[in-house]
Amino acid sequence: MVRDVQRRDILGIGVDVVTLGLSISLIEQWIHLQSSRYVCVSNVHMCMEAFDDPAFRGVLQRADLVVPDGKPIAVGLRLLGARGVEQIRGADLSRGLLRLAANRKLVVGLYGGTERAIGQFADYIERHYPGACVGCAISPPFRALDSSEDAAFVQRMNESGVQMLLVGLGCPKQEKWMADHKDKVNAVMVGVGAVFDFFSGERSEAPYWVRQIGMEWLFRLLAEPGRLWRRYLVLGPRFIWHFGKQLWVEGKSAVRR
Repeated sequence: MVRDVQRRDILGIGVDVVTLGLSISLIEQWIHLQSSRYVCVSNVHMCMEAFDDPAFRGVLQRADLVVPDGKPIAVGLRLLGARGVEQIRGADLSRGLLRLAANRKLVVGLYGGTERAIGQFADYIERHYPGACVGCAISPPFRALDSSEDAAFVQRMNESGVQMLLVGLGCPKQEKWMADHKDKVNAVMVGVGAVFDFFSGERSEAPYWVRQIGMEWLFRLLAEPGRLWRRYLVLGPRFIWHFGKQLWVEGKSAVRR
């Protein structure tokens, strides 16, 4: 593996101590090596899904890169003593990767979302990142695929020459899909979830100042209360409780040493 990155444990999930620049650099190396890899962007929702599901936890542990997408995850890493870490929002990582694709003339693939959203996302890339080539844009049906359908999609991706595949199936589906398709899809796969909605214009991204004060979660909750209430009002407090216990235990262990 072309990486020299510290991975720290948050509730049993390994999260990498990285910056946005380092993350993009690692992904660029893997693209250059024509290596099949997958990247996860971790937030509280993903962390608690993995906390409750050992199989999903294994999916994240096997990921080639797990970046701290949520502010609580980045702050948690700092509280655990990590240095040189920053919050890496999925949207910011996607913008950085699309700039890389434009500069390096890379072939980008899109997998997920509705037909309308993925078409608008592809148009967005062509308008804002000239030089990046959208090799394939696939909106899979909202049901389980049979083996022949899945194989046809993979063949389409690989025949397009895709080098970087942005996956927007939502958590935990997209992470499980990427893990299942490592070494089948000849590209670096990055699970970006809601980015498909943001870049297609289907949903509004929180304003910069809201993100800066750590209130993006509230902005999204107010925009979609029916869909997101459990994520923020149930999983959020659970994360704080369990992570607080982790800090307490690790603090006591440090004192004993």
